[in-house]
Amino acid sequence: MSAAVPLPALSALPPRLEDFVARARARLLPEPDLDGVPLRGDHELTPEFRDLVAKVRGAAVLIPVVARPDPTVLLTLRSSHLPSHAGQIAFPGGKIDPTDPDPLHAALREAEEEVGLDRKLVAPLGYLDPYLARTGYRIVPVVGLVQPDFGLTLNPGEVDEAFEVPLDFLMSPDNHHRESREWLGMMRTFHAMTYDKRRIWGITAGILRSLYERVYG
Repeated sequence: MSAAVPLPALSALPPRLEDFVARARARLLPEPDLDGVPLRGDHELTPEFRDLVAKVRGAAVLIPVVARPDPTVLLTLRSSHLPSHAGQIAFPGGKIDPTDPDPLHAALREAEEEVGLDRKLVAPLGYLDPYLARTGYRIVPVVGLVQPDFGLTLNPGEVDEAFEVPLDFLMSPDNHHRESREWLGMMRTFHAMTYDKRRIWGITAGILRSLYERVYG
C-alpha cells in the first residue's frame, strides 16, 4: 500500500490512538481483495438481497480516523437533493472511475471532491473486506489516519454536513443494533447505531461493524 503521508511511529502517539493504529496495522488487509467473492454486505442480514444483484460495479469509501488523543471518525450527511441515499450518513466515497488506478486513489479523490479533505493529510492504514451493497456496488473500504489539523470545504451538491463521532462509541458492540423493516415485499434487516440523535444505519453501519469485527473482534 502506498501512503499519501508516512505513518507515525507508535511511540509518538497518545495511548488510545496508539492502540488503534497498532491493531489496524496488524489486522487490516494490506491490499484490497478484488478477486474474492464479497462475504460482507447487505446480504449477510438479508440473504434475499444477493439475488437482486444483477451487475457488480466497483466503488470505494474512505474511513477517515482522525488522529486525536481520543480518535474520531469523520462522517458526512449526504445532500437531501441527491437521487439516492439522500439525507443519510455516509463515508466519503463513490464509484471507482476508469481513471482511478486503484481503490485507494478513488477513495482519496472522492474525499477531496466531497468534503475537500487533502489527501496529503491521510496516511492509509489498510483495507477491510469488500462490502456488497444491494444496489450492486462492491465497496472497498480504505481505513486512513487523518492529521487533525485538516480543513474542509463541503461540496453542497453532495454533502450537507461533515461531523466527527468518537471511535470508542462506534467500536463498542453495546452501541450496535439490528433493525428490520419491510422493503419491496420482504423484511430487510440491517445494522444501526445512534449517536447524539444521528442515526447511522445500512451500509455505513455495516462497514463500521466490519471494522469492529476485524480490528477489535
